[in-house]
Amino acid sequence: MTEKRFTVTHDGHVATVELAGSGGKAVMDEAFFVELEETFTSLDADPEVRAIVVTGSGAHFSFGLDLQEAARTFVPLRTATDAGGRQHLLALIRRWQGALDAVANTRTPTVAAVTGWCIGGGVDLAVACDVRVASADAVFSVREAKVGIVADLGSLQRLVGVIGDGHLRELALTGDDIDAERAAAIGLVNHVHPDAAAARTAARELAGRIAANSPLVLHGIKDVLDVERGPRVEAGLRYTAVWNAAFLLSNDLDEAMSSFAEKRPPEFTGR
Repeated sequence: MTEKRFTVTHDGHVATVELAGSGGKAVMDEAFFVELEETFTSLDADPEVRAIVVTGSGAHFSFGLDLQEAARTFVPLRTATDAGGRQHLLALIRRWQGALDAVANTRTPTVAAVTGWCIGGGVDLAVACDVRVASADAVFSVREAKVGIVADLGSLQRLVGVIGDGHLRELALTGDDIDAERAAAIGLVNHVHPDAAAARTAARELAGRIAANSPLVLHGIKDVLDVERGPRVEAGLRYTAVWNAAFLLSNDLDEAMSSFAEKRPPEFTGR
């Protein structure tokens, strides 16, 4: 039996998507992205679903990309001597971007309940949702700069409209962690709740209030809000995919992967 990366439950017109991850770990692998797109495409096509809650199944929302699997994927591409490796990487990035687009572009309103760690791809997923709430122990990080990667799954494109250019640049350029209090102060989350249970309950209640409205009007509101943002985000995603296809496979990425495995600080050289 194939291991599922998500579980979906329904309560009236509200669906809850829980991230199970690979082997119960809150990480994103290839199967995660495939199932993410399938899950949200299916939910968006269901007329009985009028709002969706996204949350982790355990203590943490997501640690982001499965770096061990990513390292195995990148090694053969690093040694490729023709354009094939770059073409493969470009297609991979665009495929993963498409999975997050399935969340961001759904006509159905989405509410993320973020608990514990929300790192890298976890931030990409959270910011692809319409609204975010958090538990007091939530920690957010646009971590990619610390692992030798330009974030390419949507945080650089979508966060600017959520927290503003200055806060985005600080988080993206430093890779720093921020707590729920600061996340609320800069607009990354709308509400902070005492613990995970309270955050998830609040997210479901918020989704229920949304779902009580006309689904036609909800779809219209999202269409109107996204009409200008959508093309800008898509252009940014395409550019980032091309940039990473050209420059991601670097000595600095190798160093980031090695230092992660060896549990030591990386020593980057800019090569």
